[in-house]
Amino acid sequence: MIKVVARHKVKVDKIAQFIELAKELVANTQKLDEGCIHYDLYQDQSDPAILTIMEEWASPELLDRHMNAKHFLELVPRLGALCEGPADINLYRML
Repeated sequence: MIKVVARHKVKVDKIAQFIELAKELVANTQKLDEGCIHYDLYQDQSDPAILTIMEEWASPELLDRHMNAKHFLELVPRLGALCEGPADINLYRML
């Protein structure tokens, strides 16, 4: 099992647009990607411009498959364009 935390600092005037696209990514991932245990969008309570996708995958191989899926490859660059910089992405394994 592998967990991913992808933290995004979104441009303030692009928050609503980011949320809309991210919700599309979440829905497509939950529906289409094998091995997706959890894939959810969260907004920081003290800074609404910080949006984080928290994911859980059955295996690193299935995460790799997700990262090459059509919906991922189409939506992630669009999400990135709405951010102040690159996402802070951390991968975790259970001990």
